[in-house]
Amino acid sequence: MLCLAGPLAAQPSEEAVQERLDAIGEAIEEAGQRVSATREARDEAARQLEAIETSLAATHRRLDELQAERRELGAEMETLQARRDELETERAAQLEAIHTQLDALYRLGRSPQLKLLLNQDDPARLDRLQHYLNDLARARRERLDELARLDAALAETRRELEARGERLDALAAELAERSTQLAEQMRERATLVEELDSRHSGEAARLASLEQDRERAEQVLREVQEQLARLQRPPPSTAIERTRGELPWPIQGNIASRFGAGDAVHRNGILILAAEGSPVRAVHAGRVVFADWLRGFGNLLIIDHGDGVMTLHAHLQHFTAQVGRPVSRGEVIGAVGMSGGQQRPALYFEVRRGGDPIDPQSWIARR
Repeated sequence: MLCLAGPLAAQPSEEAVQERLDAIGEAIEEAGQRVSATREARDEAARQLEAIETSLAATHRRLDELQAERRELGAEMETLQARRDELETERAAQLEAIHTQLDALYRLGRSPQLKLLLNQDDPARLDRLQHYLNDLARARRERLDELARLDAALAETRRELEARGERLDALAAELAERSTQLAEQMRERATLVEELDSRHSGEAARLASLEQDRERAEQVLREVQEQLARLQRPPPSTAIERTRGELPWPIQGNIASRFGAGDAVHRNGILILAAEGSPVRAVHAGRVVFADWLRGFGNLLIIDHGDGVMTLHAHLQHFTAQVGRPVSRGEVIGAVGMSGGQQRPALYFEVRRGGDPIDPQSWIARR
């Protein structure tokens, strides 16, 4: 959650705070859309890579949703099956009780009430037997009513199980379709990456292209900062300065390149190797100000933490956080990927203060 600065007595109402945050979120989202719309035109291969990696991100996101729904349905089915077993056990107990009562009536013989009338030599015994027969009849009615209720509950449980099973079948079919689609998209992406790499006559040409990509990213960052500066209500502080040196890592993994040592697009941050699909987490509370594909960086997500501090997360497989919405520390914002034409899954992580890049390892905790 975002924290508002100032003494307690001066704090606005909860409704005013929410209106302020919503207004900021809408302005940020509009700014992100303007930035995306005014980005520099790319060559055809790069545009195709953007299209396929954006489509890949959507496919991965849908696969995650399907898997989550399947797990939820599976848990619901286990609960329903356990409930069905309980109902069937209870139903068997009720049937056994009814059989016991019927057996007691059988031992009394046919027409026990008539025998009572004919056997009036012992009024006390007659009264006891009449009470017994009344209790037995009442208990039998209650058992039969309970049995009818159990039968209805069992029928409803079976219908729910059948509906869940049909939904699971539909999910399995969509998962298979999406997986086939994903495989085809991955093959198409590999072809596009190879085509992009083949454009470079040598290492110098490749680095020059990467440098251009970095300059485009700098332009995007400047535009985002300018839009934030124009807001009538700037983003509230999240007190990130007080957590310097204690922030968690966005992902666990080995560092492939450090601050100032990486290739052009990776020069201002660190590149962390991790398994594809691993969850990437926000290192501190803030608000998403950019979530889009950017040449060289692939799927790039930027969080503004207030106090002039931003964090950048690049090469994501897909986003789970939306532009303009707040995120809390430790919240999953995306997944590790290879977007941007990368050959291996990794997260590029960058910290900026006042628009200038600073070493992320001076902000995140030692390990």
